Amino acid sequence: MKTLFINGLIIALFSLSSVLSFAQPPLDGYLAEGLKNNLVLQQKNIALEKAMLALKIANGMFSPSITLLGNYTTGDGGRSISFPVGDLLNPVYTTLNQLTGSSNFPTIENVNQNFFPRDFYDVRARTSMPLVNTDLIYNKKIKTQQTVMQGYEVAIYKRELLRNIKVAYFNYLAALQSIKIYESALTRAEESKRVNEALLANGKGLPAYILRSQSELENMKAQLADATRQAENAKLYFNFLLNRDGQSLIDSNYPVDGPTLLQTLPEANAAQREELKQLETATTIQQTIVAMNRHVWTPRVSAFADLGAQAERMRYNQNANYYLLGVQLEMPLFAGFTNRNKIAQSKLEVRTSELTNQQVATQLDLSISTSYNALLTARQNYLSAQKQLDAAQSYERLIEKGYKEGASTFIESIDARAQLTAAQLLMAVSQYKILIATANLERETAAIPLPE
Repeated sequence: MKTLFINGLIIALFSLSSVLSFAQPPLDGYLAEGLKNNLVLQQKNIALEKAMLALKIANGMFSPSITLLGNYTTGDGGRSISFPVGDLLNPVYTTLNQLTGSSNFPTIENVNQNFFPRDFYDVRARTSMPLVNTDLIYNKKIKTQQTVMQGYEVAIYKRELLRNIKVAYFNYLAALQSIKIYESALTRAEESKRVNEALLANGKGLPAYILRSQSELENMKAQLADATRQAENAKLYFNFLLNRDGQSLIDSNYPVDGPTLLQTLPEANAAQREELKQLETATTIQQTIVAMNRHVWTPRVSAFADLGAQAERMRYNQNANYYLLGVQLEMPLFAGFTNRNKIAQSKLEVRTSELTNQQVATQLDLSISTSYNALLTARQNYLSAQKQLDAAQSYERLIEKGYKEGASTFIESIDARAQLTAAQLLMAVSQYKILIATANLERETAAIPLPE
């Protein structure tokens, strides 16, 4: 029986440890929810989709295009041309009628033909396709690079959003912890007042001690109310980042322990920052523009084919059908040296992008170093807060015990409680400052892989 109980206990503990090991911290779910629901990120994704559609449009410009064209014209008057066919043929026809003794050859009138067509239509399907066009090639490259840049823009905001969600969550947890500390301090203040009232009733206390206890009690209530408001504001901001109702409940079950707080630091390196990749892509775009301007003298060749029908009087028959093929060449010869100036302008843009890249790289290195040092400071403060809390707890226990036995003064008991409350707050704040500093360093180093 004992063996069965031990085996069952082992199985239960193993199952519990398995569940805990695979349990997902609530913060991970909130991060995924923020990436899904944040309105600004949705706008960034729409901009990325627009950039991808622009790239598809650039690709489509290499394909043949088919266009249906049609026109109808009619007119009269204006310039005309005369054909004296009557004057030329009527004498011949008259002679023939005399020779044959018949009237088979009638008299015809002279023709007066206007230049304007009457009831003329022309309907055709035109197929055109570029054969040689460097502008289309470079336009496709630019659109591709712009799409990559927009992807980096989305990634940048994702990292910023994840950092903001983490910081807001830890601020909310810190506010909740402050509420618990002030509630505990309020309980101690109430107990102190009760003890002083009991001592006064037994003739061993002073009315001033009760008044001082009441003042301490009201001070704790005010600080508790302030901590409650801070927690409410932190809750509203956190829910705002997740685009949900401000009063939605937040799971505060987040493990905070020594190993979590003192885990291995990420490598302080800015090479993975999307901001640098975005600037490098911007420089590449400017270089592509320089190359495009240099190929302005390259001939542009395109071909077209028309299949259609045309005739007058809105008539249609086999003779109305036609086809027309053609090749078009376009090559600029002189444009007032504008392209030379465009090339020089594009080179200056390349140089500006390169300098901006160097400046941002230096700023990011500085930001990473600052964040790294802030995390080291937060860890040192946490270790110091641990020692202060241990000392404050021991001091408070000794003073309270001595006060009840008459060995410590009332002022000493108030000071001990204040030191304990301050040490507890410092401990709570230092814990979450480490988590916040870690989130900031993760953001600066782009150390966390982004979800697709």
